[in-house]
Amino acid sequence: METDNSTVNNSSEATVSLKHIKTFSLVLYCLITVAGTVGNGLVIYVTGFRMKRTVNSVWFLNLATADFLFTTFLIFSTVSLYRDHEWPFGNFMCKLNTFVNVINMFASMFLLMAISLDRCLSIWVVVWAQNKRTVRKAQIICAVIWVTAGICSIPYATFRTVIDNNHTLTFCSYPHSVIEKSNWSLVIFRFVVGFLIPFLVILVSYVAIAVHARRLQRTRQRRSHRIIVSIIFAFFICWLPFHVWNFIELTFKNNQNDSRIIPVVGPLTVSLAYMNSCLNPILYVFMCDEFLKKLKQSICLVLESALAEDHLSLASSRSLSSQFSRISRKSESAAIFPESKAA
Repeated sequence: METDNSTVNNSSEATVSLKHIKTFSLVLYCLITVAGTVGNGLVIYVTGFRMKRTVNSVWFLNLATADFLFTTFLIFSTVSLYRDHEWPFGNFMCKLNTFVNVINMFASMFLLMAISLDRCLSIWVVVWAQNKRTVRKAQIICAVIWVTAGICSIPYATFRTVIDNNHTLTFCSYPHSVIEKSNWSLVIFRFVVGFLIPFLVILVSYVAIAVHARRLQRTRQRRSHRIIVSIIFAFFICWLPFHVWNFIELTFKNNQNDSRIIPVVGPLTVSLAYMNSCLNPILYVFMCDEFLKKLKQSICLVLESALAEDHLSLASSRSLSSQFSRISRKSESAAIFPESKAA
């Protein structure tokens, strides 16, 4: 009887824990959707329409686009989580949602790797960067990155499908045949190509940048060091637990004792990885003073126009537009993301 009572208590505690984890994940998903969509949308607006087209603006525009696509599609995963992982959107959306999620991961990693290499080469090979580093080449590299990320994402979307549970509930998941035969290959490929190689390239690049930064002024050393630590820390913290937990889950999925932890830890690692799409605008763009200045100018113009009195709107519109155009020309004459500066 004592054994039965302890089993019931453990199961009830596990149920309560799962409810708390589900609520926490839902709240976090909603925050990521709102913050990521707004933040990356502002980055797309500023880098795509307000700023002069440079190599760095091309990197940040594509990075924000990848995160924006992911955060807009996150609503489907949020609804599915709210319905206890039931998938009501059909097989096509199951595959499309998987494809968007995975391509965001690969594209973001590849873009961050390209940004790191670009900044490293711009610092160490200044003459080469001034002659060969063009916007056109950056756009071509971004196109290659998107195609490569798409190719890497195809297997995950292909194997993912809607599974009927006794013809009552449907779930967007991998079939048991894929889990038993190909899941290890998918997890290893995603870890090596989507995390390990990009992380090593980013780490080596910023170590090289840090070595070169010693020759710069002290204030720029502190600024470069702060950005370098933030980039590596966010990249590492957000994605490493997700990949490590995938290996742990595959290794101990048949262990009954360890299988109780999977529903608790799994959603937390997924939520942490998803947070990277919100942190990217802050870490890679909003830490730039010039970007903040440009963004504030745009928001101020909208607020001034919206809050103006009706009888003043017509009279002040011309002065506002002329004043804003003068400010814009001044700010655009300066480099928004200086091409020769370190990160």
